[in-house]
Amino acid sequence: MTFPTSLRRPRSISPPGTDTPATTSARSSHRAAPSAPVLPDDVLAIRSAEGDEDAFALLVKRHTPALLALAYHLMGSLPDAEEAVQDAFTSAWRCLPSFRHQASFHTWIYRITVNRCLNAKRRHRSALPLHTVPEPTDPDPVCAPSAAAETAALARALLTALGRLPDHQRTCWVLYELHGLSYRDICHITGVPEPTVRGRLFRARRSLQEAMAPWR
Repeated sequence: MTFPTSLRRPRSISPPGTDTPATTSARSSHRAAPSAPVLPDDVLAIRSAEGDEDAFALLVKRHTPALLALAYHLMGSLPDAEEAVQDAFTSAWRCLPSFRHQASFHTWIYRITVNRCLNAKRRHRSALPLHTVPEPTDPDPVCAPSAAAETAALARALLTALGRLPDHQRTCWVLYELHGLSYRDICHITGVPEPTVRGRLFRARRSLQEAMAPWR
């Protein structure tokens, strides 16, 4: 099973609010057309396993933002995160025929992504470029520049502290605190029992609290 060509070369999508002659004509001729039903992941996964590239493209579009955020917090580099997510989806496409749905697709693709990130870090073992923090969004006009600078410094400090955690602690913390996953899902993703997950979270929180104490 090869990776879909359409996913290697994403189709061009007009930005929200951008009208083209084709879209304007389509809206005028189909104003009453009902919206397509939103298919759940499991249905799309089954169709993808049967070779439906469009179904898999929907899964990629649906899960890429969260997976990129996950990979970035584990890798510390946006290019590395993008590569890990691409590798994860490539692997998922190839392995979908053997996916037994014992866990949700969401949990399954998270596990693949985490493994890709950790394997890449084991191969390179280079220091995380934690100084490369994304530029903060434009501050609120009513917010003083000093407050915006303090917020950016706080974000850098947290990212630095997070990068100093052992991989297994950082993974559990990111999955639980930033992605809101349950202990059960984290167990599926990391392959360790719940008491181990709880222990890693406890140690990660304690280390982060100590590192962030000057900011309280």
